Amino acid sequence: MKCPHCGQEMPDGHLLCDHCGEEIQIVPDFEPEIESEMENSITETLSALASIQGEETKKEKTREDTDPMEEISEEKAAFAAIKSWRPQIILGLVILFVVALVSYALYAYHVHTVDYQISRARAYADKGSYQQAIACLETAHKDHPEVAEILFLEADYYYLQQMDAYALSALMRIVDNGQSVPYSAEDVEEAYGKIVTIYANQEEYAQINELLKSCDNERVVNRFQSYLAMEPEFSYVEGNYAEVIPLKLSSNTAGTIYYTMDGSKPDRNSQVYTAPLFLETGEYTISAFFVNDYGIESGVVTKTYVINLTVPNAPEVELYSGEYTEATMIAVEPVPGCKTFYTTDESEPTADSVPYTGPIPMPLGKTLFKFVNISEEGISSEVTTRTFTLRLRGAILPSTAVTNLVNRLVETGYLEDASGKNPRQSGNLSYQFSSVVRIGEDQDYYTINEYYDDGAGMPSRTDKVFLVQAYTGETAQLGYDEAGAFVANPI
Repeated sequence: MKCPHCGQEMPDGHLLCDHCGEEIQIVPDFEPEIESEMENSITETLSALASIQGEETKKEKTREDTDPMEEISEEKAAFAAIKSWRPQIILGLVILFVVALVSYALYAYHVHTVDYQISRARAYADKGSYQQAIACLETAHKDHPEVAEILFLEADYYYLQQMDAYALSALMRIVDNGQSVPYSAEDVEEAYGKIVTIYANQEEYAQINELLKSCDNERVVNRFQSYLAMEPEFSYVEGNYAEVIPLKLSSNTAGTIYYTMDGSKPDRNSQVYTAPLFLETGEYTISAFFVNDYGIESGVVTKTYVINLTVPNAPEVELYSGEYTEATMIAVEPVPGCKTFYTTDESEPTADSVPYTGPIPMPLGKTLFKFVNISEEGISSEVTTRTFTLRLRGAILPSTAVTNLVNRLVETGYLEDASGKNPRQSGNLSYQFSSVVRIGEDQDYYTINEYYDDGAGMPSRTDKVFLVQAYTGETAQLGYDEAGAFVANPI
């Protein structure tokens, strides 16, 4: 194809001349129906004129066969006839011009309709001529910028040519908030979907993240939020608090939150958030950022918390660490507004440990006790540690005490035999050493708890506590006097 302005050869599909820079006007093909209408109108008009011309010719021939005088009079008559036909000839020409003008106007209107341009673009695309198809769509977009289908088709044709940048440009014209003609919400959502698909295929997840951050369409953001890396949200606003706060960090989608608690900038080597951060007395500067499953990082958010609470005093245990030779109770001074908890397995005591409710019998052997006071606000005191060793010189073994008890219960008929069969129950009873207590002024007893097993394999403790004198082996049942002190009731 040659440029109509400078005559230079141009590649097919180009709309601007590379030589002179002039724009090339694409003149679409005429529609067969419109051409047919125009041809019919012109043919009818020409037939009418030919008929008139035939009549004139016949009159000319007739004049050749007559004498001059007759010719003169016939010429006068013919001239009169022509004068009478002149309006009809002019009218015919006018009609011919009007028909041609109307036909061209109809054609010009038709070629600028959306359906016509889209159909031509599809026809070119079916032949693989995507550049011509895109040229048709660009023409249609200039005339009808409000039709999103044009830009969708243009993006598809660019995408089929692996021209992703141009496809994205066409789609961005739909989602652009500053566009002169706003598109429907459905069209905008569809355009976002196509853009995200193209970026995802290119693994350009950072581009998707930036796209969604600038999107004010909540439906679109929710639909593709797995690609979005928003800053972590803190469950408490920063500031001063007079209580322990369980600070929770959350993200908008699946991924990992990294944080620091000393004000330093976190990175992917920092601590990973997995559970609430309990902030007690002191000042904390928490910095965190989020990384989604596509490796996109959010910005870092930092908040400062000041917790002003009174730390309770450590528990005061009446006994010192050491070795004891007689049954001894371990007592702890209560602290108003606090609860005391303890452990005997060397672990640090917490609010989930065993609560202290009263004096504790000192266990046989060596035992490490750890006590802590915890205030109503959840503030923990320092831990008090004691190590006690209880040795009863000359006492029988705890296992011997249990055997003595079982034998005595069989003698009284409480048990059928040493296996623990009880005549009044279907299950079995068993007995287990618990602790050493002092009853009266100088009597040390082993306490032995009773358990019931109904055959399900889950023994449960009963309300009976038996006693065995630590030195003589005599059996008894634990009871209480009127003052609430321990007593040994013989079996």
